[in-house]
Amino acid sequence: MRILITGAAGFLGSALANHLVREGHSVRGIDDCSTGDPAVLLPDVQFTRGDVNDRPMLWTILQDVDCVYHLAARVLVPESVLYPREYNLVNVGGTVTLMEAMRDVGVRRVVFISSGAVYGSQKIQPVRETAMPNPRSPYAVSKLAAEYYVRTIGGLWGIETVSLRVFNAYGPGQHIPPVHAPVIPSFLKQSIQDGTIVIHGDGMQTRDYVYVDDVVSAMLAASTAEGINQMVINVGSGMETSVYDLVQLVTSVTGGKPEVINNLRSDRGPARLWGDLTLARKMLNYQPAIPLETGLRLMLERDKRFK
Repeated sequence: MRILITGAAGFLGSALANHLVREGHSVRGIDDCSTGDPAVLLPDVQFTRGDVNDRPMLWTILQDVDCVYHLAARVLVPESVLYPREYNLVNVGGTVTLMEAMRDVGVRRVVFISSGAVYGSQKIQPVRETAMPNPRSPYAVSKLAAEYYVRTIGGLWGIETVSLRVFNAYGPGQHIPPVHAPVIPSFLKQSIQDGTIVIHGDGMQTRDYVYVDDVVSAMLAASTAEGINQMVINVGSGMETSVYDLVQLVTSVTGGKPEVINNLRSDRGPARLWGDLTLARKMLNYQPAIPLETGLRLMLERDKRFK
Protein backbone atom coordinates (compact mmCIF):
# COMPACT_ATOMS: atom_id res chain seq x y z
CA MET A 1 0.00 0.00 0.00
CA ARG A 2 0.92 3.66 -0.43
CA ILE A 3 0.41 5.31 2.95
CA LEU A 4 0.67 8.82 4.38
CA ILE A 5 1.15 9.34 8.12
CA THR A 6 0.62 12.78 9.64
CA GLY A 7 2.58 13.25 12.86
CA ALA A 8 5.03 10.66 11.52
CA ALA A 9 7.96 11.83 13.64
CA GLY A 10 6.03 11.52 16.89
CA PHE A 11 5.87 8.64 19.34
CA LEU A 12 3.06 6.58 17.79
CA GLY A 13 3.56 7.90 14.26
CA SER A 14 7.20 6.85 14.05
CA ALA A 15 6.48 3.40 15.49
CA LEU A 16 3.77 2.91 12.87
CA ALA A 17 5.86 4.30 9.98
CA ASN A 18 8.86 2.11 10.76
CA HIS A 19 6.69 -0.99 11.10
CA LEU A 20 4.98 -0.36 7.76
CA VAL A 21 8.30 0.21 5.99
CA ARG A 22 9.64 -3.07 7.37
CA GLU A 23 6.55 -4.78 5.92
CA GLY A 24 7.37 -3.39 2.49
CA HIS A 25 4.79 -0.61 2.19
CA SER A 26 5.51 2.76 0.58
CA VAL A 27 5.31 5.24 3.47
CA ARG A 28 5.26 9.02 3.39
CA GLY A 29 5.36 11.05 6.56
CA ILE A 30 4.68 14.65 7.51
CA ASP A 31 5.42 16.37 10.82
CA ASP A 32 6.13 19.94 11.91
CA CYS A 33 8.77 18.55 14.32
CA SER A 34 7.45 20.65 17.22
CA THR A 35 7.83 17.57 19.43
CA GLY A 36 8.68 14.77 17.01
CA ASP A 37 12.15 13.76 15.84
CA PRO A 38 12.52 12.60 12.20
CA ALA A 39 15.87 11.03 13.11
CA VAL A 40 13.98 8.06 14.60
CA LEU A 41 12.42 7.22 11.23
CA LEU A 42 13.95 4.56 9.00
CA PRO A 43 15.60 5.90 5.81
CA ASP A 44 12.89 4.40 3.60
CA VAL A 45 10.22 6.68 5.10
CA GLN A 46 9.71 9.57 2.67
CA PHE A 47 9.60 12.42 5.19
CA THR A 48 8.39 15.98 4.68
CA ARG A 49 8.67 18.65 7.34
CA GLY A 50 5.51 20.71 7.22
CA ASP A 51 2.26 21.89 8.77
CA VAL A 52 -0.90 19.81 8.50
CA ASN A 53 -2.80 23.05 7.84
CA ASP A 54 -0.79 23.62 4.63
CA ARG A 55 -3.29 22.37 2.05
CA PRO A 56 -1.14 22.92 -1.09
CA MET A 57 1.63 20.82 0.46
CA LEU A 58 -0.92 18.13 1.38
CA TRP A 59 -2.12 18.04 -2.24
CA THR A 60 1.43 17.16 -3.28
CA ILE A 61 2.18 14.40 -0.80
CA LEU A 62 -1.31 12.83 -1.01
CA GLN A 63 -0.91 11.93 -4.68
CA ASP A 64 -1.55 8.19 -5.30
CA VAL A 65 -2.00 7.49 -1.55
CA ASP A 66 -4.28 4.57 -0.62
CA CYS A 67 -4.74 5.31 3.09
CA VAL A 68 -3.97 8.15 5.50
CA TYR A 69 -3.20 7.73 9.19
CA HIS A 70 -3.92 11.04 10.90
CA LEU A 71 -1.91 11.40 14.11
CA ALA A 72 -0.70 15.02 13.89
CA ALA A 73 -1.92 16.79 17.03
CA ARG A 74 -1.01 18.65 20.15
CA VAL A 75 -1.44 16.20 22.99
CA LEU A 76 -0.67 17.76 26.39
CA VAL A 77 -3.85 18.11 28.45
CA PRO A 78 -2.57 20.80 30.90
CA GLU A 79 -1.13 22.80 28.00
CA SER A 80 -4.49 22.69 26.24
CA VAL A 81 -6.07 24.40 29.25
CA LEU A 82 -3.69 27.32 28.78
CA TYR A 83 -3.81 27.43 24.97
CA PRO A 84 -7.20 26.14 23.79
CA ARG A 85 -7.16 28.24 20.61
CA GLU A 86 -3.92 26.66 19.45
CA TYR A 87 -5.24 23.17 20.19
CA ASN A 88 -8.34 23.96 18.17
CA LEU A 89 -6.22 25.28 15.29
CA VAL A 90 -4.02 22.19 15.06
CA ASN A 91 -6.25 19.34 16.24
CA VAL A 92 -9.51 20.48 14.68
CA GLY A 93 -8.42 22.86 11.92
CA GLY A 94 -5.64 20.56 10.77
CA THR A 95 -8.08 17.65 10.57
CA VAL A 96 -10.52 19.61 8.43
CA THR A 97 -7.69 20.79 6.16
CA LEU A 98 -6.51 17.21 5.72
CA MET A 99 -10.01 15.97 4.90
CA GLU A 100 -10.43 18.74 2.31
CA ALA A 101 -7.11 17.83 0.70
CA MET A 102 -8.05 14.14 0.65
CA ARG A 103 -11.33 15.02 -1.08
CA ASP A 104 -9.49 17.14 -3.66
CA VAL A 105 -6.91 14.46 -4.44
CA GLY A 106 -9.27 11.48 -4.24
CA VAL A 107 -7.88 9.52 -1.26
CA ARG A 108 -10.56 7.15 -0.03
CA ARG A 109 -9.61 5.95 3.48
CA VAL A 110 -8.43 7.63 6.67
CA VAL A 111 -7.67 6.20 10.11
CA PHE A 112 -7.97 8.96 12.70
CA ILE A 113 -6.17 8.51 16.02
CA SER A 114 -8.42 9.92 18.72
CA SER A 115 -8.18 9.54 22.49
CA GLY A 116 -9.88 7.83 25.40
CA ALA A 117 -9.80 11.27 27.03
CA VAL A 118 -13.02 12.16 25.18
CA TYR A 119 -14.95 9.98 27.67
CA GLY A 120 -14.03 11.93 30.80
CA SER A 121 -15.84 10.70 33.91
CA GLN A 122 -18.14 7.73 33.29
CA LYS A 123 -20.20 5.78 35.81
CA ILE A 124 -20.07 2.49 33.88
CA GLN A 125 -16.64 0.88 33.47
CA PRO A 126 -15.06 -0.39 31.32
CA VAL A 127 -16.32 2.31 29.02
CA ARG A 128 -17.91 1.38 25.69
CA GLU A 129 -17.97 3.41 22.51
CA THR A 130 -21.71 4.00 23.01
CA ALA A 131 -21.06 6.02 26.19
CA MET A 132 -21.88 9.74 26.00
CA PRO A 133 -18.55 11.63 25.77
CA ASN A 134 -17.82 13.93 28.68
CA PRO A 135 -14.59 15.77 27.76
CA ARG A 136 -12.87 17.59 30.62
CA SER A 137 -10.17 19.53 28.76
CA PRO A 138 -9.77 21.50 25.53
CA TYR A 139 -7.55 18.66 24.29
CA ALA A 140 -10.37 16.14 24.75
CA VAL A 141 -12.87 18.54 23.16
CA SER A 142 -10.58 18.99 20.15
CA LYS A 143 -10.26 15.24 19.64
CA LEU A 144 -14.01 14.74 19.89
CA ALA A 145 -14.69 17.60 17.46
CA ALA A 146 -12.14 16.14 15.03
CA GLU A 147 -13.91 12.75 15.25
CA TYR A 148 -17.19 14.38 14.21
CA TYR A 149 -15.55 16.26 11.37
CA VAL A 150 -13.84 13.10 10.08
CA ARG A 151 -17.03 11.05 10.17
CA THR A 152 -19.31 13.78 8.78
CA ILE A 153 -16.99 14.95 6.00
CA GLY A 154 -16.15 11.36 5.14
CA GLY A 155 -19.84 10.56 4.75
CA LEU A 156 -20.46 13.62 2.59
CA TRP A 157 -17.48 13.05 0.29
CA GLY A 158 -17.31 9.27 0.09
CA ILE A 159 -14.18 8.81 2.21
CA GLU A 160 -14.03 5.68 4.39
CA THR A 161 -13.24 6.69 7.97
CA VAL A 162 -12.55 5.06 11.31
CA SER A 163 -11.57 6.73 14.59
CA LEU A 164 -9.48 4.83 17.12
CA ARG A 165 -9.86 6.05 20.70
CA VAL A 166 -6.44 5.18 22.09
CA PHE A 167 -6.11 5.15 25.86
CA ASN A 168 -2.84 5.79 27.74
CA ALA A 169 -0.22 4.63 25.23
CA TYR A 170 3.36 4.18 26.40
CA GLY A 171 6.59 2.68 25.14
CA PRO A 172 10.19 3.32 24.04
CA GLY A 173 10.77 6.70 22.47
CA GLN A 174 7.83 8.40 24.15
CA HIS A 175 8.41 12.15 24.33
CA ILE A 176 9.33 13.45 27.80
CA PRO A 177 8.77 17.23 27.82
CA PRO A 178 10.23 19.37 30.64
CA VAL A 179 6.74 19.91 32.06
CA HIS A 180 3.56 17.80 31.94
CA ALA A 181 5.48 14.65 31.03
CA PRO A 182 3.45 11.45 30.44
CA VAL A 183 3.13 9.44 33.62
CA ILE A 184 4.97 6.23 32.72
CA PRO A 185 8.24 7.63 31.30
CA SER A 186 8.23 10.24 34.05
CA PHE A 187 7.83 7.63 36.79
CA LEU A 188 10.53 5.40 35.23
CA LYS A 189 12.98 8.27 35.01
CA GLN A 190 12.42 9.37 38.60
CA SER A 191 12.61 5.82 39.91
CA ILE A 192 15.88 5.05 38.14
CA GLN A 193 17.39 8.27 39.50
CA ASP A 194 15.98 7.71 43.00
CA GLY A 195 14.20 11.03 42.48
CA THR A 196 10.69 12.12 43.40
CA ILE A 197 7.47 10.66 42.05
CA VAL A 198 4.50 12.98 42.50
CA ILE A 199 1.08 11.30 42.63
CA HIS A 200 -1.71 13.72 41.86
CA GLY A 201 -4.62 12.91 44.15
CA ASP A 202 -4.68 9.84 46.39
CA GLY A 203 -3.31 7.47 43.74
CA MET A 204 -6.42 5.31 43.61
CA GLN A 205 -7.59 6.69 40.25
CA THR A 206 -7.25 4.06 37.51
CA ARG A 207 -6.20 4.25 33.87
CA ASP A 208 -5.79 1.91 30.91
CA TYR A 209 -2.09 1.74 29.93
CA VAL A 210 -1.51 0.21 26.48
CA TYR A 211 1.90 -0.64 25.01
CA VAL A 212 2.89 0.98 21.72
CA ASP A 213 3.21 -2.32 19.81
CA ASP A 214 -0.40 -3.18 20.65
CA VAL A 215 -1.55 0.23 19.42
CA VAL A 216 0.37 -0.27 16.17
CA SER A 217 -1.32 -3.65 15.65
CA ALA A 218 -4.75 -2.00 15.95
CA MET A 219 -3.77 0.80 13.57
CA LEU A 220 -2.52 -1.71 11.01
CA ALA A 221 -5.77 -3.67 11.14
CA ALA A 222 -7.85 -0.50 10.78
CA SER A 223 -6.38 0.31 7.36
CA THR A 224 -7.84 -2.79 5.70
CA ALA A 225 -10.63 -4.11 7.97
CA GLU A 226 -14.03 -4.56 6.37
CA GLY A 227 -17.26 -3.07 7.68
CA ILE A 228 -15.79 -0.40 9.94
CA ASN A 229 -16.61 2.72 7.93
CA GLN A 230 -17.60 5.64 10.22
CA MET A 231 -16.99 3.59 13.36
CA VAL A 232 -15.34 4.68 16.61
CA ILE A 233 -13.30 1.89 18.24
CA ASN A 234 -11.50 1.72 21.60
CA VAL A 235 -7.84 0.69 21.66
CA GLY A 236 -6.41 -0.12 25.07
CA SER A 237 -5.08 -2.92 27.22
CA GLY A 238 -8.49 -3.91 28.55
CA MET A 239 -7.08 -3.62 32.09
CA GLU A 240 -7.36 -0.87 34.69
CA THR A 241 -4.38 0.00 36.87
CA SER A 242 -4.35 2.48 39.72
CA VAL A 243 -1.62 5.09 39.83
CA TYR A 244 -0.52 3.65 43.17
CA ASP A 245 -0.16 0.16 41.66
CA LEU A 246 1.73 1.67 38.71
CA VAL A 247 4.24 3.18 41.13
CA GLN A 248 4.73 -0.23 42.75
CA LEU A 249 5.35 -1.85 39.36
CA VAL A 250 7.77 0.88 38.30
CA THR A 251 9.85 0.61 41.45
CA SER A 252 9.84 -3.18 41.14
CA VAL A 253 11.13 -3.31 37.56
CA THR A 254 13.69 -0.53 38.08
CA GLY A 255 14.87 -1.49 41.54
CA GLY A 256 14.78 2.20 42.39
CA LYS A 257 13.89 3.86 45.67
CA PRO A 258 12.23 7.13 44.73
CA GLU A 259 10.50 9.42 47.19
CA VAL A 260 6.76 9.16 46.56
CA ILE A 261 4.61 12.11 47.54
CA ASN A 262 0.93 12.89 47.06
CA ASN A 263 -0.32 16.22 45.79
CA LEU A 264 -3.83 16.00 47.18
CA ARG A 265 -4.78 19.47 45.94
CA SER A 266 -4.18 18.57 42.31
CA ASP A 267 -7.02 17.63 39.94
CA ARG A 268 -6.61 13.91 39.47
CA GLY A 269 -9.08 13.66 36.57
CA PRO A 270 -11.67 10.87 36.30
CA ALA A 271 -11.68 8.41 39.20
CA ARG A 272 -11.70 5.45 36.77
CA LEU A 273 -11.17 5.15 33.03
CA TRP A 274 -10.49 1.99 31.08
CA GLY A 275 -11.71 0.75 27.75
CA ASP A 276 -14.07 -2.02 26.75
CA LEU A 277 -12.41 -3.84 23.82
CA THR A 278 -15.36 -5.91 22.62
CA LEU A 279 -15.74 -3.93 19.40
CA ALA A 280 -11.99 -3.89 18.70
CA ARG A 281 -11.82 -7.67 19.09
CA LYS A 282 -14.79 -8.15 16.78
CA MET A 283 -13.95 -5.65 14.01
CA LEU A 284 -10.14 -5.53 14.13
CA ASN A 285 -9.36 -8.96 15.56
CA TYR A 286 -7.47 -6.96 18.17
CA GLN A 287 -5.97 -8.66 21.18
CA PRO A 288 -3.46 -6.74 23.31
CA ALA A 289 -0.41 -8.91 23.91
CA ILE A 290 1.87 -6.88 26.22
CA PRO A 291 0.97 -6.81 29.95
CA LEU A 292 1.95 -3.64 31.81
CA GLU A 293 4.89 -5.13 33.71
CA THR A 294 6.30 -6.60 30.50
CA GLY A 295 5.84 -3.28 28.73
CA LEU A 296 7.72 -1.44 31.47
CA ARG A 297 10.63 -3.88 31.20
CA LEU A 298 10.66 -3.46 27.40
CA MET A 299 10.88 0.30 27.83
CA LEU A 300 13.90 -0.10 30.08
CA GLU A 301 15.56 -2.46 27.60
CA ARG A 302 14.81 -0.55 24.39
CA ASP A 303 15.00 3.11 25.39
CA LYS A 304 18.56 4.38 25.77
CA ARG A 305 17.39 7.27 27.96
CA PHE A 306 16.83 4.78 30.79
CA LYS A 307 20.24 3.14 30.57
